[in-house]
Amino acid sequence: MDDSHGSGPHVSDAFGGSFDDLSPARPIPVHEPGFLPSHGVRTAYDQEIAEIKDSVLRMGSMVEDQIRAAIAALVSHDAEAALKVIVDDRNINEVQRNATALIAATIATQNPVARDLRYLLTLDHVSYELERMGDHAGSVAKQARKLAPHAPLKDYVHLPLLGERVANQVHGIIRALVEVDPAGARAVAALDDEVDVLYHAIFDEVLVLMRADPANVDPGTRILFAAHYLERIGDRVTNIAEDIVFLASGEVEDLNP
Repeated sequence: MDDSHGSGPHVSDAFGGSFDDLSPARPIPVHEPGFLPSHGVRTAYDQEIAEIKDSVLRMGSMVEDQIRAAIAALVSHDAEAALKVIVDDRNINEVQRNATALIAATIATQNPVARDLRYLLTLDHVSYELERMGDHAGSVAKQARKLAPHAPLKDYVHLPLLGERVANQVHGIIRALVEVDPAGARAVAALDDEVDVLYHAIFDEVLVLMRADPANVDPGTRILFAAHYLERIGDRVTNIAEDIVFLASGEVEDLNP
């Protein structure tokens, strides 16, 4: 991941104001995109919202790193690096559990309504999708570990390229989440068509190789499994894109009809 993902800007209105700011008697203040309003003293509610946001953004960064690490282990035939990816998945799971618990506690104790409630429910679903992406990255690493002792089957039949595209999708969708950018989310979701095309190309080519030589069946099968897990990550990116559109507009939109 490049240096830009280390600490994204705060999200706009979705993070702004305290619970009292949502009273119908007063208009909701409009803030500059991507930043919290300035307070002399931040409320406990503000702090909880910021902590949840930071946890979800950290999960996104961790997932992207895991995808790239799994592909690097595959290409370098590094079984130990692949094992590290598998083991490190527990870190994503822990962040997700903490975020979910804090979201539930915030809803129970702060009674958020309207925009704030929609925001918390969206982040809860995003954290679930990211946790599943982490599982998929770990599954890719398991295949990489099994393939490590063997010569690559035709340079892994574009699998590294598929991994790179999916990792870029994750990076892009987290940026769209930070900015609550529905147009950006739609643009990232549209990239899933390219992922699907590449996945089917890998599938077709591996089948040809497996039919040509029985010795290719085992490595070919593992490549197909890994490609499937990467393709599923792309689908989950689209789910998050739909969450961002919902967060921004309150409308449910199918971005993968």
